[in-house]
Amino acid sequence: MDHLTATTTILRDLIAYPTVSADSNLAMIADLAGRLEDAGARVEVMGDATGTKANLWATLGPDTDGGIVLSGHTDVVPIIDQDWATDPFQMTEIDGALYGRGSCDMKGFIAACVALAPKFGTNRPVHFAFTYDEEVGCLGGQALVETLRQRGRRPAMAIIGEPTNMQIVDGHKGCCEYSTHFTGREGHGSQPDLGVNAVEYAVRYVGRLLTLKDQMVARAPANSPFTPPWTTINTGALNGGVAHNVIPGRARVDWEMRPVRQADADFIRAELALFCTDTLLPKMQVVDPTATIRTQTIGDVAGLDPTDQNAARDLVAALTGGIGTETVPFSTEAGLFQSLGIDVVVCGPGSIAQAHRPDEFVSLDQLSKCVHMLESLATRT
Repeated sequence: MDHLTATTTILRDLIAYPTVSADSNLAMIADLAGRLEDAGARVEVMGDATGTKANLWATLGPDTDGGIVLSGHTDVVPIIDQDWATDPFQMTEIDGALYGRGSCDMKGFIAACVALAPKFGTNRPVHFAFTYDEEVGCLGGQALVETLRQRGRRPAMAIIGEPTNMQIVDGHKGCCEYSTHFTGREGHGSQPDLGVNAVEYAVRYVGRLLTLKDQMVARAPANSPFTPPWTTINTGALNGGVAHNVIPGRARVDWEMRPVRQADADFIRAELALFCTDTLLPKMQVVDPTATIRTQTIGDVAGLDPTDQNAARDLVAALTGGIGTETVPFSTEAGLFQSLGIDVVVCGPGSIAQAHRPDEFVSLDQLSKCVHMLESLATRT
């Protein structure tokens, strides 16, 4: 069986695992572990505290520092309220494209890595890092990188196989996700002065987010390589209230920022904290001293900083024949691996435009290019 056929066969099996972030990924991890063990890899499954999720770390080749990490996340986004023309958890081939949830984001890359596994690791280590909960804050990636840091293990470089149309990406923004919770005092809608309307204070908080959003445009660095070149802020959801005539006692704002530099993230957090302590909370607590505002960190993932010297970028350019690099606004686990002091690049099959959408697909042409890159890598390991 040729490597592209093997990749599509494995991808069919992986898509069949409904590894939505809210659910377990253990069955898929067990499948991948078995395949890599059969290829001769030393495999470790690293469970999370709940016992329902796990990372997989596997190594082929010598047990030394250095080597190359091939990294992908196993979780996918939900299909709820999406109108699919095909079964999202059954791979369907139509006109040279493979449809299914996770086909491009990013089970296609994982399938290609596993299909090529028997060819890797003759002279230097090749590591496989397959993580959980990337879509909800890179939780598995954070845990894995921290484990590697504690163990003092340091690969030489990492290739993150997020969908880039097999273009070389050497920089992206960070991704910081938060939920800000407002607790006020419920009451009858006819007596607003006796309650603390949590939704109204949440709306004022969103107003402050919008002001900061505009300020970020003016703060864009002159040499920013990103599109757009400034730090972005997005209000994802505002939840609260139970009825038209009830003063809501609780509300929640889900929001994110994607900083182009750490100073912007620090500025936004500081401004919001000041707005809460100096403006919102005093007004809330005049009516009810127990009123609170609490911000919960869902995910706080560093960006991937472009660097002049990047061995991973140079290697992938040699493997693919790629000329030039790109930066992207979406976030990956690449910054986590870069925090270990190693060179990192993002390159994988499929288009980010297909990710998270109904009828997600990866083309056979893109998978073929990924397989070719990994075949070329195998000759160097």
